Amino acid sequence: MPNRLRTLISGYGATWTTKRRVVVVALAIAALLAVAGIAAWFTGQNSQRHEADTPSATNSTAPSTDPTSTAPSPGTGAVAKPPQISEPVAYAKATASMLWSYDTRTTSRDQQLAGMQAWMTKESKYADWASVSGQVPDPLLWSRLADQDQHATATVTEAHFPTAFKQALADDPSAITQAYVYVVTVNGKQTLAWKKGGGGAEDRAITLAVQCRPQHDCSLAAIAPTVIQ
Repeated sequence: MPNRLRTLISGYGATWTTKRRVVVVALAIAALLAVAGIAAWFTGQNSQRHEADTPSATNSTAPSTDPTSTAPSPGTGAVAKPPQISEPVAYAKATASMLWSYDTRTTSRDQQLAGMQAWMTKESKYADWASVSGQVPDPLLWSRLADQDQHATATVTEAHFPTAFKQALADDPSAITQAYVYVVTVNGKQTLAWKKGGGGAEDRAITLAVQCRPQHDCSLAAIAPTVIQ
């Protein structure tokens, strides 16, 4: 297998350039990241739209009774369906596993995107699809991966709320009730395989913004531009 193609293949699942960087965090995290637009959701510029008890950053939200996420459209290949989970860290773990897993032998690029989109929040104000779809290689690279029967599986080792996010919640507990978007960093490993016994493994880390409104299942809002520990 050409070294150049192998390099391209091993890079799938790492950080990709996106058109828009959206992470829903408190003002303290915005200052830490210095990324324009991140603080917009929690700065108080928009009126509060939801009145609810403030959830603890270490406790699960209420069990889901009215899911916001939907199952993928038919024919989404090997992409996992979004689980019915109402706890942010658990949902972030499942999301990271989905993002780091793919199988070009059974799944087209369009099917991959359709399957991933099913994990997204339906609230367009908080959804950054560009940051998620940017994880998928362009059509030409996907076809080259398919030529090599490239596929990957994921192992999640741990996930947690970053320190800055927990501090922001402590400083302003009511801020989360505007969008109920939680920032979670996930660590794990991606195992790659291709034709003729080729393969390898790479450590992975990703920071996700997941929306978990009370009485609803969680959904994915965005992928952070950088990993936040």
